Amino acid sequence: MCGEPGCQGNDVQAVHRAYSGRNYTGPFRKTPGRLFGMAFIRLYQLTLSGFIGNSCRHIPTCSEYGYEAIARHGFWPGGWMTVFRVMRCGPGGTSGLDPVPVKLDATKHWWTPWRYWRLGSATSGTATK
Repeated sequence: MCGEPGCQGNDVQAVHRAYSGRNYTGPFRKTPGRLFGMAFIRLYQLTLSGFIGNSCRHIPTCSEYGYEAIARHGFWPGGWMTVFRVMRCGPGGTSGLDPVPVKLDATKHWWTPWRYWRLGSATSGTATK
């Protein structure tokens, strides 16, 4: 209870936890494309998402998925992953737990967007046989 730095008194210090919102908070490279894509999704979350309603069939929601996909994999790969995720979320689509893969395999390139369609069926990002 001496009040000086390094004092071993009986004071219980409050532990402050940083607010972790609903979006991805992990490390990522802050390139202009990623920041633009993440800002666009965040703008959608703050404005239009409330009017459309909370009706996503997946966990995490499509906007959270898009935010994390762009943060982890970049603007083009993450953007394609987001587009196909929203398409899978429609009528007759999939539902349930569909996390963003931590790492993409070597066949996924931004110029081959059709390869991102089946990404939601295998959670590791690679097809299993």
